[in-house]
Amino acid sequence: MPATASTARQASVSALRFGRVAAMGAVAALILFAGVWGSWGTAQHVMLTKGRERGTLRVARCAGGVCDGPFAPASPGARPRARVEIEKSVAVHAGATYDVVLKPGTGDAVRSGPAGILFAWVPLGGAQLLASVVVAGGMRLARPAWVLGLAGAGLLTAAFVALQ
Repeated sequence: MPATASTARQASVSALRFGRVAAMGAVAALILFAGVWGSWGTAQHVMLTKGRERGTLRVARCAGGVCDGPFAPASPGARPRARVEIEKSVAVHAGATYDVVLKPGTGDAVRSGPAGILFAWVPLGGAQLLASVVVAGGMRLARPAWVLGLAGAGLLTAAFVALQ
């Protein structure tokens, strides 16, 4: 009988371990999916610029959560505009000129170029950092957690450096 009890115990421990790894894997995947989802709203305009209005924005003033200024076109089919808005963030300063892409059908602009691409993917970098903790603690996979965490930290650092 002891061999049967030992086998049953090993089976239950294996099932619990598999359940923990599966549940934490699902949580980590959900966190990463949320990071991609949060980033894609802006990243699609910055990365897929074909057919979109591209140009420069000279920030005239900032109030509340937005900054605005005149838009000078740089792509075929783009037209100059007296007032275009960009979200106020640490990366936007009054008096500066930025390369931007306009969201279709609106007067909203997002930063373009390498700095804009990196800034658009910042939510994914944060999600990678958070998911690395779940992978390390919940799944007990240290190396993949380090890779995930370092990738997130690298993305956030690159965005910070590019925006300065």
